[in-house]
Amino acid sequence: MNSTFTRLAGVVALVGFFSMGCSTTMAHRETMAKPASPGVASIAKASDLRAGLNALLGEHVLLAAVATSHALGGRQAAFNGAVGGLDANSVDIARAIGSVYGGDAEKAFLPLWRKHIGFIVDYTVGVSTKDTAKQDKAVSDLVQYTQDFGAFLSSANPNLPKNVVADLVKTHALTLKDVIDAQAAGDFPRAYSAVRIAYGHMQMIGDPLSAAIVKQFPDRFAGSTGSSAAGLRTALNQALREHVVLAAMATGSALGGRTAEFKAAAGAVDANSMDIAKAIGSVYGADAENAFLPLWRKHIGFVVDYTVGVATKDTAKQDKAVSDLVQYTEDFGAFLSSANPNLPKNVVAGLVKTHALTLKDVIDAQAAKDWPKVYASLRMAAGHMQMIADPLAGAIVKQFPERFAQR
Repeated sequence: MNSTFTRLAGVVALVGFFSMGCSTTMAHRETMAKPASPGVASIAKASDLRAGLNALLGEHVLLAAVATSHALGGRQAAFNGAVGGLDANSVDIARAIGSVYGGDAEKAFLPLWRKHIGFIVDYTVGVSTKDTAKQDKAVSDLVQYTQDFGAFLSSANPNLPKNVVADLVKTHALTLKDVIDAQAAGDFPRAYSAVRIAYGHMQMIGDPLSAAIVKQFPDRFAGSTGSSAAGLRTALNQALREHVVLAAMATGSALGGRTAEFKAAAGAVDANSMDIAKAIGSVYGADAENAFLPLWRKHIGFVVDYTVGVATKDTAKQDKAVSDLVQYTEDFGAFLSSANPNLPKNVVAGLVKTHALTLKDVIDAQAAKDWPKVYASLRMAAGHMQMIADPLAGAIVKQFPERFAQR
């Protein structure tokens, strides 16, 4: 995933501040408050920062939710794979910080970021073992962490009030707690609703933090994080990335024979589909929204067909699903191209084909129970959605410049 961070030029500036944990020394704070060297961080777009930060924070939440689900379900090997994916996310952020703030900042960040994840794991273990004292201590540790976290961010960036940051991070912890509690209760509709709420909340952190860092370093970020163009880009990236991870959660449940969880995950996938359709409708109108939704749902049906084929070892069904998906990419490319002349049919079809293939890799790895590969493939599949969301957002802005200001 290192290429993800290459594409997200500028996100490291904010993540550097986001990473400063409660036990960081003043020397480390000073190290992380300035670039490692003048040539390390080039001028980036403010929208890169906003979209990139939200992508990283959103991935953190979704992978954490998958990990806690496996832990509570007693699926140790799958849990280990999910934790590996979650930690890879942490390592990548640390490397990104190091590319701007230097090796000392990178080394300071990683254990501090892992610390708050550790408290979430502690809470999950407490729930799993019905150890109320362990649960209470984990919650107390997380609450204290938010206060220290808020204080440090405020000291690093005067545009970030301590109490505001602490409250936002506290809500992050509480929304994840809601996910874990629902998972433990076996209330899967509530669990997936809570996952989507927790995921959506991270934008309430990513947006103000990206705005604060741009305000602090205006010479390093062109444009505005608050522009309508930046908002469109972020919204499309978030929705499309969520689609991939929810789809993988659904296929994983299906292949694992967890029917109740699969139904709830499929419901979350469809809720996400409706959100994407509404986003299209907000630009092109109700008729386009109504045409888009069944078209989008169609490719999800083909993914389900492929999953069923894999589960039943029905090679013919698998082959037909792949063939249907390939044809679908042409139809989808034609649809978007007809709506926006800045979206060549073949380019769109190629990107959607890669989306289908990366999701296929996830399903194949799930079926093989190759859990490290599952989560490496899932992060790759989610990251690829930026290659669809960014050009789609750019094409819409180009088509309707009067509606989507870039500053």
